[in-house]
Amino acid sequence: MIRYKRFFLYGFTGWGIEVFWTGLGSLLSGDKNLSSYTSLWMFFIYGLAIFLEPIHDIIQDWKWPLRGLVWVVIIWGIEYATGMLLRDLLGVQPWYYTGPFAVDSLVRLDFAPAWFVAGLLFERGHRALDAYGIA
Repeated sequence: MIRYKRFFLYGFTGWGIEVFWTGLGSLLSGDKNLSSYTSLWMFFIYGLAIFLEPIHDIIQDWKWPLRGLVWVVIIWGIEYATGMLLRDLLGVQPWYYTGPFAVDSLVRLDFAPAWFVAGLLFERGHRALDAYGIA
């Protein structure tokens, strides 16, 4: 059974983080307006974090560096798969990565540290939702 409240919480949280992240990127590139952006598609992709909860339950006792690496690989997989599906089936591409660390314009290998931290933060969010009984 899908927990719709959690799906929406993950979707909105992901959106907020992405807007902050892209705004920070604007600041670092000299844009004083701190322009930020995302896509409606991203809400649904971030909502898919609900399906990561069972994985967290399985690996929660592992040491944090190993868990962080697991999250990097899983997030790259989700990013690649959802990006490829959107591009190849629907003809849309909400993100397009370039540069020497981009893989098929769908994944950036140099984002590994960000995904490492995001995965560990997801664990905290998942534990909080459980602790507060949010279904």
